Amino acid sequence: MSSSQTSNSTNQSWGGRFSEPTDAFVARFTASVDFDRRLALHDIQGSRAHATMLARVGVLTEDERDAILGGLDEVAAEIEDGRFEWSVALEDVHMNIEARLTEKIGITGKKLHTGRSRNDQVATDIRLFLRDEIDTVAAELARLREGLIELADREADTIMPGFTHLQTAQPVTFGHHLLAWQEMLARDHERLLDCRKRVNVLPLGAAALAGTTYPIDRHVTAELLGFERPAENSLDAVSDRDFAIEFTSFASLLLMHLSRMSEELVLWTSAQFDFIDLPDRFCTGSSIMPQKKNPDVPELVRGKSGRVYGHLMSLLTLMKSQPLAYNKDNQEDKEPLFDTVTTVQDCLKAFADMVPAIEAKADNMFEAARKGFSTATDLADYLVRRGVAFRDAHEIVGQSVAHGLREGKDLSEMSLEELQGFSSAIDEDVFEVLTLEGSVAARQHIGGTAPDQVRAAAQRAREALTALRSRD
Repeated sequence: MSSSQTSNSTNQSWGGRFSEPTDAFVARFTASVDFDRRLALHDIQGSRAHATMLARVGVLTEDERDAILGGLDEVAAEIEDGRFEWSVALEDVHMNIEARLTEKIGITGKKLHTGRSRNDQVATDIRLFLRDEIDTVAAELARLREGLIELADREADTIMPGFTHLQTAQPVTFGHHLLAWQEMLARDHERLLDCRKRVNVLPLGAAALAGTTYPIDRHVTAELLGFERPAENSLDAVSDRDFAIEFTSFASLLLMHLSRMSEELVLWTSAQFDFIDLPDRFCTGSSIMPQKKNPDVPELVRGKSGRVYGHLMSLLTLMKSQPLAYNKDNQEDKEPLFDTVTTVQDCLKAFADMVPAIEAKADNMFEAARKGFSTATDLADYLVRRGVAFRDAHEIVGQSVAHGLREGKDLSEMSLEELQGFSSAIDEDVFEVLTLEGSVAARQHIGGTAPDQVRAAAQRAREALTALRSRD
């Protein structure tokens, strides 16, 4: 059998060394085209830059380059229009595109792969893909932060209970609480943009693992594709998936934050809290209980955190025992990464659309804050300012709370005589600190609950978001 016959009976990209075709099951088992076709347009983007560079260094003629670029444009059009016929027999997105290119322009199509391997090609494709997806995620994250900041500004005066251990602790404002969410997302945003720096490194030119003997210029390719620089080491370039793990780690933190927010939204929409109302379009009903309005969107976002955590563990486990350089294991990197990207984008879109439409039930929040002796700490601080040692003040307030529990009275509902029965240091001005309004207004420091401090914090958050967007 001739070498050309052998190649045709096995696989056109690597069949020359083999004497029999791949088993049909093995061909299906090892193929990745069913999922890596998502990289198709990025694969073509990388091939355009590679062909352009090869012509610039004299490996391809200008006519060959032009034929390749024209053919790639036609293949891209077929893919975008849904006319492209994908073949499992060709294994992956790269060989499907190269085979179709060769059908269109002839033997010149086979010259495109000069000076590269599928190892550096797929590593480049994934980075191109993830870089674009990070930009989309960043835009949605900014939109969500913007909505939170505006809602916080509007609700800077809306008093609600603050909790520790899910027990009423001290009064805060709804705006202050929303800005706590915003702080979580601000850290996520910083992490995402920092991750993008390490994504934006070019593997192409590393070839299979040891570079190439052709006179390529990797800086040209990097510039054409918008990468900051070429990867320094060819072994690491083809085998590194840290950037995918880092993105999935970012996504896990983000989904953890969205899950915490979701939990509070679910609690707050319940009849037991009744703090907020979500628009009907973000909720569903029950097939048997006609009164139900279920907060399905936050519940689903809360649930999807586990999905993303699983992808992070999958990628970490995938890479933990791999020797240098590329191994077939790495084919398993794409599905977890792809699903993480889709999940993050969907969750952010849902929240960015939903959050600005949240309606606060201010009266219910205020009444809830009146329960649970939420100004007890303010009374202790008052006593300290009147010369009482803090530990003694703590004991005095504990006794007054116990009295309130027996009598069914909040601290603010007790008479001056009742309060003075616990300490002679208490005077008429005590009621200024026992009101909810006085309590939140008294915390006049950066990061505090006073409404003017909340508005100032919202403005700083706007400015920080604007500055971060300018880095994108």
